[in-house]
Amino acid sequence: MSADSASAIQRNQVDLLDFVHWSGVECLNQSSSHSLSNALKQGYREDEGLNLESDADEQLLIYIPFTQVIKLHSIVIKGPEEEGPKTVKLFANKEHMGFSNVSDYPPSDTAVLSEDNLKGKPVILKYVKFQNVRSLTIFIEDNQSGSDITKVQKIVLCGTTVETTDMKGLKKIEDH
Repeated sequence: MSADSASAIQRNQVDLLDFVHWSGVECLNQSSSHSLSNALKQGYREDEGLNLESDADEQLLIYIPFTQVIKLHSIVIKGPEEEGPKTVKLFANKEHMGFSNVSDYPPSDTAVLSEDNLKGKPVILKYVKFQNVRSLTIFIEDNQSGSDITKVQKIVLCGTTVETTDMKGLKKIEDH
């Protein structure tokens, strides 16, 4: 883990990368040669030369399911000064969203990324809105300069897992 990631993670918060359900991850409007794994996967996201790029226009719609329920505390989205994301809308537990219906739902939280955010300063989220998260949809609406291509160098999700009860481990109490 890089020093950036470690410093962004607060008390008891972990990088939730280990809890991403990779086979379900999707990104709409990504460039085929600059895909989401460049910004999200360990090893790739630390390489300054790799990034996620939008294709047809500046918007990106990223869907990230988790292998277990998580609490999301903050998010780091790094990008270049000009083409880095600006308006980012986050949706907890909204599946099957597309560009045609993303405006039909109120976001769980919205962030306008500053220059500091693009350099790795975490965006602290409305924690109460992200308590029982099974999936996260990230809608990058525009970028800093208004150009046609948005570039994302790194995405880090910080939070905790929700301790769930193992129903199989429970035993029925016998009446005496």
